[in-house]
Amino acid sequence: MNKIAVLYDAGQAVLSTFDLDEVLQRILAIAHDYFHLRNVAILLLDRQSQELYVRSQIGWDEGQDKTRWSPGQGITGAAANQKQPVYAPDVSKDPRYFCSAKSTCSELAIPLMVRDEVVGVLDCQSDRIDHFDSETIDLLTLFSTQASIALQNARLYSLEQQRARQLQAINAIAQQTTAVLDLEELLGRVCGLIQDAFQVSHVSLFLREDHDLVLRAHHGTLTPCIPEGGRFAANSEPWGKILADSCTCTENDLCKAPASVKFFAETASRMCIPLVSFGQTLGVIALDSAKADAFRDGDQQSLESVADICATAIQNAHYVDRVKQLAYLDGLTGIFNRRFFELRIMEEIERAHRYGTGMAVVMADIDQFKKLNDEFGHVLGDEVLRQTSSLFNQQLRKVDVVCRYGGEEFGILLTQVNASQALGVAEKLRKLVEGWQFPGVPRTVTISAGAAALPEHGTSRDELVKAADSALYAAKQAGRNAVCLAPFARCHSAS
Repeated sequence: MNKIAVLYDAGQAVLSTFDLDEVLQRILAIAHDYFHLRNVAILLLDRQSQELYVRSQIGWDEGQDKTRWSPGQGITGAAANQKQPVYAPDVSKDPRYFCSAKSTCSELAIPLMVRDEVVGVLDCQSDRIDHFDSETIDLLTLFSTQASIALQNARLYSLEQQRARQLQAINAIAQQTTAVLDLEELLGRVCGLIQDAFQVSHVSLFLREDHDLVLRAHHGTLTPCIPEGGRFAANSEPWGKILADSCTCTENDLCKAPASVKFFAETASRMCIPLVSFGQTLGVIALDSAKADAFRDGDQQSLESVADICATAIQNAHYVDRVKQLAYLDGLTGIFNRRFFELRIMEEIERAHRYGTGMAVVMADIDQFKKLNDEFGHVLGDEVLRQTSSLFNQQLRKVDVVCRYGGEEFGILLTQVNASQALGVAEKLRKLVEGWQFPGVPRTVTISAGAAALPEHGTSRDELVKAADSALYAAKQAGRNAVCLAPFARCHSAS
């Protein structure tokens, strides 16, 4: 009766809480104290890898609890495989024995089962040979059934709690992202919200640009292996299948993967989720963890819901960007207008000051454009403006900005260049226009240009534009078809 009372008390103890860690500790304490066991552990079954791993233990030697067992491996694996208790009265004579504590002489492994499914193993070890008699084995087997129910209850409760938290997180992310219409702000906020809500080490956001994926934002605690703005071919791994099939890709063991495969130095596992809106794949959200096997099947649905919300928000932000751009485009040439020039020059000056990099302004003008209009008509004049704009756009980098400043004058913003480089760019454009055959115009069309750089020729918008305008005037005075560097320091002309 005393042992039945022990069993009753033990069952009440483990079934009185839903907290998984507390349940595990109670199971271990009861097995250790009531059954006088020196070493005791609970191994749980990883459903994805189908391996047993130590979730909690008492008395094991340091480091031994990091090992994983496949079903059938070791005494614990044998118990899981056979779905019944396995007893080794003398572990030194059992070839299946894996040493977890040098003091162990006998070992009893009992499968923890819910219905007919193994969820783990209760591993009991004694420092005495043949410590477990049949009555103790029966009693521990009965106790293990109660422990199994307690574990399952705790797991279900934990899963429900996790789902409730995830639903709250999804709702919060939906509310906060739909209110943000600026794309850059949105991307940064998305990464921060997901990293905080889902407790992953790092979140990165890659957007599709032509045939590449570009890292646009990231947030977290890991060390980046790639720069922000880093580009990847969209058909390279792991992107190819994700984008082609619009499917989530989970990689649960990247510990030994080369740096070229990992985005962050400490990455051990990763989940990549496509951003899909109205059938169009906009990019990928990547969640990186410093732990192996960090992602479970149950996480995927919630994270895909978040990705759908983010994709819609990104699509909205793209649309707002396009609407804004229309307000900043010149109707005749299709390039940016003066309003955009004034906005961007302030941003580029601020960026150059912040990072200590150079920038320059080039003011360019089509020579004798009024005479060209009078001679060949406004239709051809407009076509010359359009083709000149197109030539400038094709020759300059994507980070540079070409604007129609007014009439036949263009304002060009060059990032991260010095005065000499800016003069070289202006000269390149002059030669290009001079050598271009404009359809319907039987004579050569030329431009003049002036360049000014920060900080040599000014540190404010007014100083730089004034210096570039003065240099343009000097180029005109030098006979046109020329470029000058402010303040009239050097001129290059066709003659």
